[in-house]
Amino acid sequence: MPTYITTPIYYVNAQPHLGHAYTTIITDTYSRFRHLSGDDVRFQTGTDEHGEKIVEAANKAGQTPRGYVDAISATFKSTWPLLNIHPDNIIRTTDPEHVHTVQQVLNQVHDKGDIYFSEYAGLYCRGCERFLTDKELVDGKCPDHQVEPEPIAEQNYFFRMSKYQDWLIDHINKNPEFITPERYRNEVLAFLDEPLEDLCISRPTSRVTWGIPLPFDANFVTYVWFDALINYLTGLGYPDGKLFHTYWPVAEHVIAKDILKPHAIYWPTMLKSMGLAPFKRLHVHGYWNVNAAKMSKSIGNVIRPAQLVEEYGVDPVRYFLLREMSFGLDASFSSDAILARQNADLANDLGNLFSRSLTMLNKYTKGQIPALQKNMQEKPEEELIQALLDMVGTYTSEMNAFHFHRALQAIWEVIGLLNRYIVTNAPWELAKDTHQENRLKTVLAALARSLWTIAVLLKPIMPETAIKMGKALGLENQLAAAKLDMAMNWDSLEQSSGIEGVPPLFPRMEKKVPESAEANATQAEKTKKITPENLVTFDQFKQLDLRVAEIHAAEHVKKSERLLKLSLRLPEERTVVAGIALAHKPEELVGRKVILVANLKPTKLMGIVSEGMVLAAKEPLEDGSERLHVVFVDASMSPGSKVS
Repeated sequence: MPTYITTPIYYVNAQPHLGHAYTTIITDTYSRFRHLSGDDVRFQTGTDEHGEKIVEAANKAGQTPRGYVDAISATFKSTWPLLNIHPDNIIRTTDPEHVHTVQQVLNQVHDKGDIYFSEYAGLYCRGCERFLTDKELVDGKCPDHQVEPEPIAEQNYFFRMSKYQDWLIDHINKNPEFITPERYRNEVLAFLDEPLEDLCISRPTSRVTWGIPLPFDANFVTYVWFDALINYLTGLGYPDGKLFHTYWPVAEHVIAKDILKPHAIYWPTMLKSMGLAPFKRLHVHGYWNVNAAKMSKSIGNVIRPAQLVEEYGVDPVRYFLLREMSFGLDASFSSDAILARQNADLANDLGNLFSRSLTMLNKYTKGQIPALQKNMQEKPEEELIQALLDMVGTYTSEMNAFHFHRALQAIWEVIGLLNRYIVTNAPWELAKDTHQENRLKTVLAALARSLWTIAVLLKPIMPETAIKMGKALGLENQLAAAKLDMAMNWDSLEQSSGIEGVPPLFPRMEKKVPESAEANATQAEKTKKITPENLVTFDQFKQLDLRVAEIHAAEHVKKSERLLKLSLRLPEERTVVAGIALAHKPEELVGRKVILVANLKPTKLMGIVSEGMVLAAKEPLEDGSERLHVVFVDASMSPGSKVS
């Protein structure tokens, strides 16, 4: 059975953040789950690259719009592998194929008489890049951007969205799963209780030039939503591509709640005008707050995915986001919360179970997985097998329903049961009695098979962990090929190559101040005035040994997006790990002279001992990002010269 699952295309006026990561991780997880279920899956993501905000962001960065979107789009693309996300297609709205498809659709809808020219006066939010109704305002402000929209009157082209209001209401009522969870379905229906206004789909080139020109009037460019939503068709080769005919009938979209209206109202009515069947399901999730506060560039609490992976590892991040948020509701991110999940759920529960089980298999059966003889099973095994069957059933239904936290709860209930099973049956005691040899083998056989089942179910959620489990069980190839219907099929365990070692799945982590907390300090903190309370004495300053150092070699640190390994001359040799990879290419640094804090206590970063710190400055930008400036010194300065 085919599956077509998409993220929204992400607007490239800023760098990827936690919200982007969550949306894409759940879409990747669902894609992997459908693969595991035996489906033919196509998974698409991409970037939205037109509109006023892009021009504004490019101007602030001192770039052309094209140069700016190329750079930010590349950042999104490079982020996904860090999170073990591998889409089948990454689309850009600046792609020539997409431009062609949008203009083709515009002509189609225009020729049908569903696009007309008129003058419109209304309240325009530049953040949303659309006109807002009075009903949508909260205290006279846009609820998403907390600014008063400005009154604008201009001539534009409009899509007859109101023509399809009754059809849309009927379709939603007849298809309860069209919008999930139910709360968002009800929200859309409540909105449709009021007369639906037609949609403005253009902007005059006198105001906006960065966009797709209307094919029937070159004085206008396409409004960003009529452009962006069509990406779901472009990626399938609409209208004649084989992919389109295979996947569009089963299309499913994953979005955050802030873009509910465009996807639940604009998009279905556009499709109806085109004569296409609507998508199958729209899945809507809530917001991530950070330490109980809404994530916002303006207050500086934006979490970057690369930093999370560097601090905690990719699978703990995937697990935390899927376990912590009830799909559809808001959730809160904090370093304490992810640390608690890491240590309690992953290290203690799963990690300890896996380590104990494999250690006993190595010790008592020489690394071989015993056969599970039915005539040797007792009530504990019967109960365990039933619990495993129930777990697989619950997992399947909850994953299909996008209740990822419930699917994980079902797995962890069995993990808890297995830890109790070990304590109750005490294999170490059975091993002391030769008459209990068969009972010992039965207990260990049950443990090995339970771990196999869990590993299969974890494949979509924590792919690296599942691979480690399969390899340790001597079942790496079998696990790679396993489908969901094989989770309780234990025949493959008879083909195990044997258990050779017991790798730790998850280390315990001590509480620390994460680098992301420093990197995402509030704007106020970054620019705060010097006060008597934070002054240092001259004697304190003299304790710093600042030296000129020459960089004679630089390279990327493996598995890190931000870090470079620098080899410095003072004139003695020093190795320093610096978080400047996003700002400087290694080849640009060789031969340059920098200022080094030479008497900083050495520390280990990514397994490399760093012997100092290179001075750099962070310039805060208006969009919440930062521009990093490494402090270089005159080339004539001799390495080792003291800075005072």
